[in-house]
Amino acid sequence: MDHTEILTRYVTSFVDELSHSGLTDVVISPGSRSTPLALTFAEHPNIQHWVNMDERSAAYFALGMAKQTKRPVAILCTSGTAAANYYPAIVEAHYSRVPLLVLTADRPHELRDVGAPQAIDQIDMFRNYVKWFHEMALPEASSSARQYVRSKASRAYSVAVGGNAGPVHLNFPFREPLVPDFTLPSLWEDRSKAYHAHSIGNKVLDENQLHYLATRFSHYSKGLIVVGPQEDHALAKAVVALAKQWQLPILADPLSQLRAGHHDKEVVVETYDSILKSEQVRTFLKPDFVLRFGAMPVSKPYLLLMKQFSDIDQYVVEAHDGYREPTGKETTFIYSDPISFCEKVMAEAVSFEPDWLQTWKTCNEKTKAILMEETTDALTEGHTVKHLAEAVPEGSTIYVGNSMPVRDLDTFFMNTPKSLSILGNRGANGIDGITSSALGAAATGQKVTLLIGDISFYHDFNGLLVGKQYEIDMTIVLINNNGGGIFSFLPQAKQADHFEVLFGTPLHMSIQKMVELYDGKYAKPATWDEVKDVLEKSHETKGVSVIEIETNRSENVAWHRQKWQKIEQELLAYLEG
Repeated sequence: MDHTEILTRYVTSFVDELSHSGLTDVVISPGSRSTPLALTFAEHPNIQHWVNMDERSAAYFALGMAKQTKRPVAILCTSGTAAANYYPAIVEAHYSRVPLLVLTADRPHELRDVGAPQAIDQIDMFRNYVKWFHEMALPEASSSARQYVRSKASRAYSVAVGGNAGPVHLNFPFREPLVPDFTLPSLWEDRSKAYHAHSIGNKVLDENQLHYLATRFSHYSKGLIVVGPQEDHALAKAVVALAKQWQLPILADPLSQLRAGHHDKEVVVETYDSILKSEQVRTFLKPDFVLRFGAMPVSKPYLLLMKQFSDIDQYVVEAHDGYREPTGKETTFIYSDPISFCEKVMAEAVSFEPDWLQTWKTCNEKTKAILMEETTDALTEGHTVKHLAEAVPEGSTIYVGNSMPVRDLDTFFMNTPKSLSILGNRGANGIDGITSSALGAAATGQKVTLLIGDISFYHDFNGLLVGKQYEIDMTIVLINNNGGGIFSFLPQAKQADHFEVLFGTPLHMSIQKMVELYDGKYAKPATWDEVKDVLEKSHETKGVSVIEIETNRSENVAWHRQKWQKIEQELLAYLEG
């Protein structure tokens, strides 16, 4: 068996096994050393390959696709700094628990550490940000080598999805020549299961553990159920049923999947971020305990509530393991399937102060009325969210950028009966790769509307190339306040001598020209009627449509603060009365 046949049977066994394990998509960035795998993925009949020339964009594109499908997506690049460009997306995938199969080609061992081109140290280069790393053996001719490579492919897939999902990294050294021969017989195996079949069960609490927790809960008068960012739509029905039985409010993060959908929302409080901005209001609404599902919420006022009162007992439910608790509070971690926990703990007799839920519901209604009130004809960042939520189609996805967009979504995205997915990159909370991630989510065929700021858009606007290449349909609502709007709300804004250069960072760039560079559709509405019109049309338009909403940073800060001040006054009048 010559080198080419050895190489061919090795790489086809690997790719074929990924397919048997469940892989359907791979994002490839062009390069020479990755040729064996790139050609094999392109040749495999059951795997779709996407080509994205920029490795940073490619990794985020795969991340968005994996978020949307809840299945692993593979990324493949050549050796050298190409792999280093994956790093930000791998960090995000680690913290947001997204399954990625990271496949990096490498020089063979004799070309490492000798000054050969495109040869860097790729051994375990992503360190603690991957669940598993393996340096693959060089291709060999033996049947045991093909068993080995199938075993590693199957293991990589199962590790990526098992427990808390996340990225895994396999590094492939290849010697030249690099081109496989697909005319060889029997390259793909006809099997119905993976090399290593795996079954993943759920953690559940036994009766004694449930009774012990219920006894602790029964000693409290007031509680809050909090659902932070998480992507399991099935949790909504279970956690709402628990909250209704216990007569407790649910503070629902915008990425909790609780604000949108057909489930009952009677106890879902969506304006809690605005409610809790006032320190005095927080004192009135202080709970005895918090039961949290999902990651820590976006809301800073909620974080301040938890830090302000050291005697609030905290319980955090995690499906597998993990330590997502940034307040430093004493915490009881409950490692159990969240839905199972809700269903089983309801069987325990627990009751709380009867007026507590109604107080929160009244605060929610008063706050919502103020937030939704349109006091100006000017386009505002907050009410852009309102009109976006009204326009997005049933069954679609809202992908939200970090900094101000996700905070405006938290404040102004109200409960809706529409069935929607709300996604964002809230693992590491970076502004990089947002456009590419949203395009990856849209590449699955799902209708996606991206809400993003101008700095984040600029940071990843080359990601629009993959949208052009594959004619991906997506609407981008771009808030352009000519700089980093979130800094205007922070103490740095008072440093007038250096603020604009160091923090405001105005771009002074034409968004229209940036969009047209990639053949996108562009609109810049001037009134709310025009906003509604272009939003509705964009969801019926092929390709990427960008709607620029131009605002003023200073006016935006004043508008937000006026609403928060009015909310505080009205809530204190109600709570003190």
